[in-house]
Amino acid sequence: MKNNLHVLLGATVADAAARPLHWVYDQKKLLTFIKGKKDFTFLKKNKSPFYDIKTGKVSGYNDIGQVMFQTLVEGHKNIETRFKKNIIKNFGSGSTYWKNFTLRAKYRKIKDWRGIIKGPWIHQNIVETIQNIKKNKKLTGGSKVNESDGYCAALPYFLYGYSFESLEKIISIVTVSKISLKYALAKFHLIDLALKGAKDPISEFIQKFKKNSYFKNIIEDINKVKRLKTKTHSQIVKKLGMACSYPGTFNSSIHSIINSSSYKSAILKTIKAGGCNCSRVNFIGAYFAALKGVSSIPKSWIGKTDPANRILNQK
Repeated sequence: MKNNLHVLLGATVADAAARPLHWVYDQKKLLTFIKGKKDFTFLKKNKSPFYDIKTGKVSGYNDIGQVMFQTLVEGHKNIETRFKKNIIKNFGSGSTYWKNFTLRAKYRKIKDWRGIIKGPWIHQNIVETIQNIKKNKKLTGGSKVNESDGYCAALPYFLYGYSFESLEKIISIVTVSKISLKYALAKFHLIDLALKGAKDPISEFIQKFKKNSYFKNIIEDINKVKRLKTKTHSQIVKKLGMACSYPGTFNSSIHSIINSSSYKSAILKTIKAGGCNCSRVNFIGAYFAALKGVSSIPKSWIGKTDPANRILNQK
């Protein structure tokens, strides 16, 4: 596909596949939801305890990437300015995202408010970004959390061939967390190696950056995960990190990758482990699509993913 957009497709399909089981942190309860199913992607009935959207739609993680993708489809001039405008349009005042954000403040007064939100869930980074854009701040990204929104936002931009140096500006529109920036760049280097034909991008990443002090902690993390390879994925995710934050979300993703031989098996493994599966599959799905090509993404899954046609139409 043009501009390596099969990688964005890989992330998008994976996100939609995992979405009905997003943020299920009770692994025992999750097992009851998928009992007897070999393929538990695209569950018809939402099981997320936090919010409910139609099966086939994507989480807020992937949706910020869709906003960037739309910005690039519209043109390549003034990308940063137009991206900010599109963020406001998609997530800001007047959007369902923002409406649900205001409802959350109201529902927090109720003891068990979870499950009340009907519609999409806006993330902390995007809330801060919108507020900072409106204040005309030079740096608009969120600073309170270390999560994957910056990576997801920059993925389409990266796939259109922009440099690693300019990637930092795009990531910073959505997050100014140094941890988020570092792990996002590591993900892009791994995807880049996969796209360039590396047989084992993770080992090549370690070899390439072993003397690079910036990625020192990440390489240590990867080596730690490699030592835990033989442990079951669900068990390791519980240990390394089920939640949305780095480094846990990255380390758990690496464990899924090194223990999977295909796109499908990696996504199923990740969903089954629970927690913030959507943040992890946005990387894992992109990685395997880069490594093994568009044919590695199950066609039946593509057909169930709402934004898939927009990406396929950019051939």
